[in-house]
Amino acid sequence: MCGIVGLFLKDKSLEPELGRLLSDMLITMTDRGPDSAGIAIYGAEAPGFAKITVQSPDPARDFPGLDGRLAAATGVTVELAVKDTHAVLTVPEASLEAVRAALATVAPTVRVMGAGASVEIFKEVGLPRQVVERFGIAAMAGSHGIGHTRMATESAVTTLGAHPFSTGPDQCLVHNGSLSNHNNLRRELKRGGVTFETENDSEVAAAYLTAAMRGGKDLGKALEGALADLDGFFTFVVGTRSGFGVLRDPIACKPAVMAETDRYVAFGSEYRALVNLPGIEEARIWEPEPATVYFWDHAKAA
Repeated sequence: MCGIVGLFLKDKSLEPELGRLLSDMLITMTDRGPDSAGIAIYGAEAPGFAKITVQSPDPARDFPGLDGRLAAATGVTVELAVKDTHAVLTVPEASLEAVRAALATVAPTVRVMGAGASVEIFKEVGLPRQVVERFGIAAMAGSHGIGHTRMATESAVTTLGAHPFSTGPDQCLVHNGSLSNHNNLRRELKRGGVTFETENDSEVAAAYLTAAMRGGKDLGKALEGALADLDGFFTFVVGTRSGFGVLRDPIACKPAVMAETDRYVAFGSEYRALVNLPGIEEARIWEPEPATVYFWDHAKAA
């Protein structure tokens, strides 16, 4: 079943409230999927630097001194901020891939959740309230974010199987539904050099969009391509460095509702996820149409 939420802020004065608002939305969706949960927050950028969010099954073993070991391996300064089972590594933007590659040798049991200039991704097994409290999501600021609470159908209940899935810089996806042709797509993407961490069909969808965007498409065009190439029933909510997109399959099998004011755009699997947003009583409320791309971008609005 699963529950997904998203919030794209137009009003910068709301940015300190992003984590709190998104946490409340996700917790409201708990009964749609109680086995694992995750949130992606697009926060402030530091010019010239990038972030890598990592997760460890044994933080007490893996995280102490990890910054120093990575610095020794790559020759660049690495800052480490531990958040429970996750940590955020801040590195020079030009050295992002070098540090990421060094992780495989320096800390082979550490898994990358996401990377980019602004995104941080936190996900774990457990209820949404437990997950957002473990990582202090409510105190996080940002311009936009997406979240997911999962009822596992396509793969095991694990941290790696939780959403969001990120397969490219500052890109991530949450999904409600099931894809019927994900195995064929996975093989095709692998031939193009894509690697996968799980057997989850949602990771394939994320990788498909990443490949399309690397080919020069913006998020809106990539989502349009998904309508032709992805079979099954799905609702996607996708985040990029500056963008936020929503897409439902041609028969709109899964529930979805959106709200827009001059301060934000919000998505929820059900309306009750939106009821505590500021000014919701004045929002334009609608059910997104099937096979229709909805796409907002801070860069285009600037």
